[in-house]
Parts: sequence; structure tokens; C-alpha cells
Amino acid sequence: MDKSEKTEVVLLACGSFNPITNMHLRLFELAKDYLNGTGVPEVKLLCGADLLESFGVPNLWKSEDITRIVADYGLICVTRDGSDAQKFIYESDVLWKHQSNIHLVNEWIHNDISSTKIRRALRRGQSIRYLVPDLVQEYIEKHDLYSSESEDRNVGVVLAPLQRNTAEAKS
Repeated sequence: MDKSEKTEVVLLACGSFNPITNMHLRLFELAKDYLNGTGVPEVKLLCGADLLESFGVPNLWKSEDITRIVADYGLICVTRDGSDAQKFIYESDVLWKHQSNIHLVNEWIHNDISSTKIRRALRRGQSIRYLVPDLVQEYIEKHDLYSSESEDRNVGVVLAPLQRNTAEAKS
């Protein structure tokens, strides 16, 4: 493809990436393939369907933040087995209103890798080879991350954004 035919896009991805998996990296590849077109540079939120659905978790996201993201920037959502992003958009007034700025990309290779499942495998002493990049696996092993002991230390900890928004909602 000629460089003049490419659309320059900055993709902002948020999530725990804890740990990063090959499927996280795949999000960027799928978005790149999907956006293969022309136009001016854009900034969009890149997410999986699970993050999109987190917009519905009470007090996790502020309504005005969701509106700003989808109205002013838009998002690219890579779907995953077991989620129905289109239905979630339909059930959300804010997302429905800005649906033309939400791009759903279907993952054609069905893979259920998730950070949660990676952490579970590590707690159980199972291999994560080929599920995460080699350097990520080496780092996890070197620092003894995601063991039962390290996971137990954080049980019941509420993430800072949820703490802040919950406190603001009560005020």
C-alpha cells in the first residue's frame, strides 16, 4: 500500500495488561487491518469487548468520560467469544447515540486467552508458554509474579479509580 493511502491513527489501549498476552498484542494488529484506509490522523480508544462492557459497571467510569471518549474520539472494539458488544451498545443510551463512532472488529481466530486465565495458570504452576511474549514470561519468572502468595496479598483490594468514583458517587 502506498503511504499516501494510509490513515494515521493513534490507538490508546487501556486495561490491566496484567500480564500482557499475545491477544493484547493481537488487538493492535486487528485494529491496523481494520483501519487500513485513507483520512486524517485520528486518536481512538482500542479495547476488547470486556473493557467496553466495563462501561456498565457502576462507579467505575464517569458518564461524562464515556461520552467524551465515544463522541470526541471514538473507539475500536475487538470482539471476543462470550461477549455481545453489539447488544451492549444497544442497551447503553450513550453508546447507542454515538454508535457511528464505535467500530466493532471481529477476531477471526477464536482464542480465549485472558490475563485472568494467565494468572490462574501461574498460581497453579502451569505453563504459560506461547500465551504471552517470551520476554514477559521471563520477567514473570525472574520476579516470581502471580504466585498464590502474591495474589493473596491483593485479595479484596479495590482499584484506585473505583475507589475514587465510588467515593464521589456517595458525596
